[in-house]
Amino acid sequence: MSRLAKKAKRYEEIAGKINEYLDFMDAVGVNTSTVIDLNTVDFYTSHEGLHLPYEQALTRVDSLSNEVFCTSAHFIWIGDRTRFIDSAHVEYCSGISNPIGIKCGPSLDNEELIKIIDKINPTNEPGKISLIFRYGEENIDKYLPGLVDTIVKNNKNVLWISDPMHGNTVKSSSGLKTRDFSALLNETSKAVNILKAKDRHLGGIHLEMTGQNVTECTGGIYKVGDDDLNSRYHTHCDPRLNANQALELSFNIAEALKK
Repeated sequence: MSRLAKKAKRYEEIAGKINEYLDFMDAVGVNTSTVIDLNTVDFYTSHEGLHLPYEQALTRVDSLSNEVFCTSAHFIWIGDRTRFIDSAHVEYCSGISNPIGIKCGPSLDNEELIKIIDKINPTNEPGKISLIFRYGEENIDKYLPGLVDTIVKNNKNVLWISDPMHGNTVKSSSGLKTRDFSALLNETSKAVNILKAKDRHLGGIHLEMTGQNVTECTGGIYKVGDDDLNSRYHTHCDPRLNANQALELSFNIAEALKK
C-alpha cells in the first residue's frame, strides 16, 4: 500500500472511531443528541476590513465599557495592499477594540510594521495583534525569519498565523487560477520550523476551503490534477480546498506541530 493510500485509510479509521465512540455513548444511555457540548459550538466570524463605509456603519459603542467595537465581525484584518502607516484602514483599526490581524507579504517594510502595531496597539496588549504572513512556499525562508527578528527585537506581543493560500496562487495549464496542495503544506511546515527555531510557535492558519467536493486546488491524496479542475470548478473568486484536502492538510499540520 502506498504512503498516500495509508494516510487516506488512517483518516477513514479516525472518522470511524469517532462514530464508534458516539455509538457507545448511545448504547450506555447517553443521548448524544441532547449533550450540549456535542451539538453546539462557539462560532466566531472574521473578514478583511476592506470596505470602510460598511465597517463604519456597523461600529458601536459598548454601553457598559464605553469601548468601541466593529460589530460586522469578531476579528477583522488589514490586507496586504491597505497596510501602510497613513492608511485609512489602519486609522480605523486603531480606534476599535476588536482583535486585529495584519497581512504580511513580500512587500512589507518591517520597520513600518512596528509603527503600525504601535498605532493600533499602543499598550502592547497580548492577543490584540495577529500577524498573518503570506509569503509563498518559495519566499517564506527569505522573509519570515527577518520579520520574527524585528518583532522580537521590538518586544511586540503578537500571534503568528500562516496564510499559505494567497502566496501560492498560480495559473493552471488551462488558465484557471489554482493552488497546489504540496505548496500549501510546505509553506506551513516551513513556518512551524522557522518559528520554533526562534522560540515562537504557530498560533493559527488561514485557509480557504469548502465542504463541497470541488476541484479548484490541485494535489492531495486523491491527486487532483490540472485536467480535473474543469470538472467542478465553482468558485467565483479564489480557489478553495475541498473537504478531503482540508482534512488532509489539517492532519499534516498537526503532525508537524507535534514533532
